[in-house]
Order: sequence, then C-alpha cells, then structure tokens
Amino acid sequence: MAERIGKEKISREDGYLYYIGKDGYVWKTPMKKINPRGRKAKVGSEKISRAEGFLYFLDKGGFVARAKMNRKGRR
Repeated sequence: MAERIGKEKISREDGYLYYIGKDGYVWKTPMKKINPRGRKAKVGSEKISRAEGFLYFLDKGGFVARAKMNRKGRR
C-alpha cells in the first residue's frame, strides 16, 4: 500500500511522463511518440527527501507517494 508524502498537488498534461528526479523535485519529460516537440521541465516546488528501500511516484490524485519495494529477499 502506498503512503502519500507530498503536500503539493500537481496537475498532469497528456503526452508527458512524470518522475521524481535525483534532486528531489518532480519533473516532466515528453513522450517522444505522443509529444515530440515538448521540453523537459521542473513541475513542483516541493523537495522530497528520499529513504532507501522505497519507490517514489506521482499517484492518481497528483501527489507524491511512496511504496516499500519488494526485493525478494535481497537488501
């Protein structure tokens, strides 16, 4: 089960992929087949601090969430 950790709601646009970058901010990048002319851009102003063993993503509501990774016995 995912837990919501972000407080800032991010609205999505069609043709973009959203991810949390190494700097801790949410970024959007264009999907080349759908949106070949788009540009990569920082979307949110909230910085997310990461913890080891968690997967960070943008949930359906537009907030940053995290879920514990299943490593199948590995660390």
